[in-house]
Amino acid sequence: MAEIVNLNRARKARAKAEAGKQAEANRAKFGRTKAEKDRDAAEQARRDTLLDGAKRGD
Repeated sequence: MAEIVNLNRARKARAKAEAGKQAEANRAKFGRTKAEKDRDAAEQARRDTLLDGAKRGD
């Protein structure tokens, strides 16, 4: 026989799992120190400058 599944519990469990994934993404995005943010911004600026310098003229 098949196992009986409570659809309300399944829906809530799925929502909880999705909320957990979103929370993990937010921790990665916003849970950084100021020094880490500054370092990443400096690295991005360096990459942008390097890319702009490598562009060919029109």
